[in-house]
Amino acid sequence: MSAGQCDSDVRKNPKKANLGKKYKQSPKEERLSSIRSGKNSRIISYPSDYMETGSDERCYICKDCGKSFCIKSLFRIHVRIHAEDKRFSCKECEKGFSHRSNLKKHMRTHTGEKPFSCKECKKSFSRVCNLKIHMRTHTGEKPFSCKECSKSFNQISTLKTHMRTHTGEMPFSCKECDTSFRQGANLKRHMSTHTGEKPFSCKECKKSFNQISTLKIHMRTHTGEKPFSCEKCKKSFSQMSHLKRHMTTHTGEKPFSCKECKKSFNQISTLKRHMTTHTGEKPFSCKECKKSFSRIHNLKTHMRTHKTFSLQTM
Repeated sequence: MSAGQCDSDVRKNPKKANLGKKYKQSPKEERLSSIRSGKNSRIISYPSDYMETGSDERCYICKDCGKSFCIKSLFRIHVRIHAEDKRFSCKECEKGFSHRSNLKKHMRTHTGEKPFSCKECKKSFSRVCNLKIHMRTHTGEKPFSCKECSKSFNQISTLKTHMRTHTGEMPFSCKECDTSFRQGANLKRHMSTHTGEKPFSCKECKKSFNQISTLKIHMRTHTGEKPFSCEKCKKSFSQMSHLKRHMTTHTGEKPFSCKECKKSFNQISTLKRHMTTHTGEKPFSCKECKKSFSRIHNLKTHMRTHKTFSLQTM
């Protein structure tokens, strides 16, 4: 029974409004009501004929958020959240937790323990909730749907991030240049443009990258792995973005339009290249003679004239 139901039933039956006088808090209940949160919680007791269950239950209601509990132990755990009672501390990093079970979960970040394994692909996880989310990649389940565009997702966090494409919200801001992002991961990636940090190195060729995801993609150049396949023609690609670009050859879709002349393109890179015909921009310069070009392949063609000239003068 919720706090709202309790209040509603008292209003409907004036006789029950006097129950508070008859059923006062016991000293033990008064002590419980002040657990770790001062006076931020209260306990209301009702007799058996009042409760819908017909049993002699007690409704513990949190003043902070209005949640109600019929089990005292659950109420005790809940009030610690508001009281910020973090009695269980990690010896490795000093983080505090309100109950022991969360500390145990946290400790796996230090030990590397991953006790929950997927029976389908043998991947392991430190938390059972992460295993459940992973299992949806096998089942195809996407229980979280966007009300705006009906897209579905396998995680609530992914849906929340997606919703920002509709609201325009960008809550993660760079302190260096005031650029904002929809995701914290994108901000972290962006920060490396300021720091120059590239902590992820390839063991094969020693190239370094600012993201682990970029390193993983790069590794496919060594392994030859192409995990993304086209269902239409069975071509395979090393990156999802390459598959998406390829799919437009089947669908004919050209989602990127030029605002100047209304031409449309199937890739954002092609649109950017096209825009130089309007702006006159020539970002590719020859180091030998300083000529500039709007396209990289034109620069490469030009560079051959220097190599040819060099051979002729030898």
